[in-house]
Amino acid sequence: MKNGISLPRREGLASRQAHADLPEGTFEREIGKEGFFGPATQMYHRHPPTGWVEWDGPLKPRAFDLAKLNQVQASPWDAVEVLHNAHVRIRHWRLSGAMDHLVRNSDGDELIFVHEGEGDLFCDYGHLAFRDGDYIVLPRGTQWRIAPKAAFTALLIEATNDGYRLPDRGPLGQHAVFDPGVLDVPTIDEAFKAQQTDQAWRVTVKRRNLYSTITYPYNPLDAVGWQGTLMPVRLNWRDIRPVMSHRYHLPPSAHTTFLASRFVVCTFAPRPAESDPGALKLPFFHNNDDFDEMIFYHRGRFMSRDNIHPGMVTLHPCGFPHGPHPKAFAMAAKSAGGHMLDEVAVMVDTRDALDIGHLPDGIEWTGYVDSWRKKPEAAE
Repeated sequence: MKNGISLPRREGLASRQAHADLPEGTFEREIGKEGFFGPATQMYHRHPPTGWVEWDGPLKPRAFDLAKLNQVQASPWDAVEVLHNAHVRIRHWRLSGAMDHLVRNSDGDELIFVHEGEGDLFCDYGHLAFRDGDYIVLPRGTQWRIAPKAAFTALLIEATNDGYRLPDRGPLGQHAVFDPGVLDVPTIDEAFKAQQTDQAWRVTVKRRNLYSTITYPYNPLDAVGWQGTLMPVRLNWRDIRPVMSHRYHLPPSAHTTFLASRFVVCTFAPRPAESDPGALKLPFFHNNDDFDEMIFYHRGRFMSRDNIHPGMVTLHPCGFPHGPHPKAFAMAAKSAGGHMLDEVAVMVDTRDALDIGHLPDGIEWTGYVDSWRKKPEAAE
């Protein structure tokens, strides 16, 4: 980001340290740029920034229960589109049996987050076993198919006309959050060789969201070897070691897992809650005015939300303050901290506004915007 106007100042009643030791009876709200990486100011209010009593117009927090999407799709190209813009497509996919064809995404890298199930992925590079909680990054143009061992549900995140890379960990070093050595890659093993038959196979290719089918008289996953620096990788959230501070609630950017040019993917994994008496112990109220924020809830008890269960998605468009629900805020204010926060969630922050896909009736929780109405107790 180019340097903006930066004149650090303090006015009126304010904390000496952001997100800690709030003035009694106040609520902190952060106004920031560049998704917590740029200039920021903490405002201190007499009332909670989410204390609205009525909302009119399309800009509002949304929630969707994807667990209610029960239809099974034989191909990822039939997966239900949840959210999208010109740079990312987020889809929900259920699969009940082995795919009988291959697919190739020529529109961008594909990121598969396995919500439920285990099984095998076969691709140009070989065979890769997977389980729940795995991220699988498939470079653009890779041919692949999945053979689950049981019911399979995944979130598909396409980096449209783009690719995924790892974030720069800066002074934390290259082994922070997760060591790249834990990334697994496909292997040309016996399972991969066993599927190299002379039976006809179809490859369905997606390009500009249009589909073409190429038929071969043999399985085109017939590699005998490979070498290079471009390949699929697998990462499980259980191998992520979150950065944390017992005295300061870190912003979501500290949990970035993958980057694309116009969005980031972050992982919230289990970690101890802050234990310093003056530190906030859950996300602070904030305006993320350069990004839309989507969170997919994978498992556990979600510390800042009420009435949210695994399989749900929330969307907080940029342009208004948001933060913890009243009940969570009140509980955190009274907590001594130090206990484990048992939650796993995937967050996608996009620089460009997200559009909602054509979801079936009954999937949206229309009352989500009203779930902040109960006034929380001020932090003491």
